[in-house]
Amino acid sequence: MLDKLKSWKNNKNSPILREQIEFLKKQPIPEHVAIIMDGNGRWARKRALPRVAGHHEGMKGVQKITKLANELGVKTLTLYAFSTENWKRPKMEVDYLMKLPEEFLGTFLPELVEENVRVEMIGYKESLPSHTIGAIEHAMDKTRDNDGLVLNFALNYGSRSEIVDAVKRVLEDYKSGIIKEDMIDEEAFSSYLMTNKLSDPDLLIRTSGEIRLSNFMLWQLAYTEFWFTDVLWPDFNEQHFIEAVEAYQNRQRRFGGV
Repeated sequence: MLDKLKSWKNNKNSPILREQIEFLKKQPIPEHVAIIMDGNGRWARKRALPRVAGHHEGMKGVQKITKLANELGVKTLTLYAFSTENWKRPKMEVDYLMKLPEEFLGTFLPELVEENVRVEMIGYKESLPSHTIGAIEHAMDKTRDNDGLVLNFALNYGSRSEIVDAVKRVLEDYKSGIIKEDMIDEEAFSSYLMTNKLSDPDLLIRTSGEIRLSNFMLWQLAYTEFWFTDVLWPDFNEQHFIEAVEAYQNRQRRFGGV
């Protein structure tokens, strides 16, 4: 099914979209954009389709938004693809979601390489099926030398577990003398998180009308600008992303100051 999607090279921007892109680039672009991609199941239900049809359609959105983020000059795009709580869903749906990285990356990896995109992942790899983690690690290996946009998949990720595990590692290093009490500050603690090589998100987008974080990057989002929309993820397009970036550019980030 994914082979029917248009490739980046054949999906030229319209003159209007190109004009909007150039206008946005004259103002500060968020370095790191994080997206909670929500609403695939509801999109499918509204069309009397199985939930997996919504997930498949949602992958088209990943392609479109990755392309646009790359063109805008976003440095990191983190996509919340599967949470540690999503294992509670029906087995058929979970099995399908575990196949999506293999299908998506199998189709678009050559273009990600060509577009200088680097694939990364945060989450608990050990619980993922071998074919899922194999596809991710293959993509990470093939793009490791790219220095453009980082396409970061949050897969089997849960922020509370991440923070608890970070605390455990801090305690281990403290007991072994690697780190002392007066060395433990916010910067030091951040280095124990899965995102230690990434900047904190500047902009968080959540689709589908839900207004909550759902155990996503609780530490990293402390001063992130939030943008919520009622649009379901499969319907989220370039214009919606542009609207979110425009909203970001029109805000004043004080980081607790005046």
